[in-house]
Amino acid sequence: MGIKENVDKILEKIEKSAVKSGRKPEDVILLAASKTQPIEKMIEAYKAGIRYFGENRVQEGIKKIEQLQEIKDIHWHLIGGLQTNKAKYAVRYFELIHSLDRKSLADEIDKRAKKIGKVQDVLVEVNIGEESSKYGVSPINLEELIEYSLEKENLKILGLMCIPPYFEDKEKSRPYFIKMRELKEKLERKLNIKLPHLSMGMSHDFDIAVEEGATIVRVGTAIFGERK
Repeated sequence: MGIKENVDKILEKIEKSAVKSGRKPEDVILLAASKTQPIEKMIEAYKAGIRYFGENRVQEGIKKIEQLQEIKDIHWHLIGGLQTNKAKYAVRYFELIHSLDRKSLADEIDKRAKKIGKVQDVLVEVNIGEESSKYGVSPINLEELIEYSLEKENLKILGLMCIPPYFEDKEKSRPYFIKMRELKEKLERKLNIKLPHLSMGMSHDFDIAVEEGATIVRVGTAIFGERK
């Protein structure tokens, strides 16, 4: 299967899941998780209709952004954990940062964005499975971090992101996706804000995530094939 066939198949699944949950398929962004993928494969994905690419590492992302800067309609997202000392580069190169998870990082992103006259769009990463191996703010500290970040002039919070625990049986991911949606809705009500995005779901469970309200799915293997 080539990348074009893979993308078509994924879009078809997204459509089914969106319709099943009473949503429009075009309300869901298919983001290609392109960590370690060569530029040639990314161009192939672009030709297959992909316009959103997510990189895990700032330096690797910057190289690719510079190599593909002639293509004007690509949206670049940073989806990996962000070290505070890399925030200035992230702000310069990425449209949306999915991994705000602590106050010190909110401070740094805000400061760096201010310096270049930008309001940086961010998602708050939630450690929904409370796993010690993963980034993200704990659900109990989420509201505090959001309130803190809302005070920042050069930060714009657009929603939440998560990587739930991995299960062979993708149905087991569903409760985590439901919990994310509930957290989002609760925050919107309580803080009187709009959080348009829920970034959740990957290659093996994105269809379940869409059924439960995902607006961005981060798909790597199912687009590009297994990593070498």
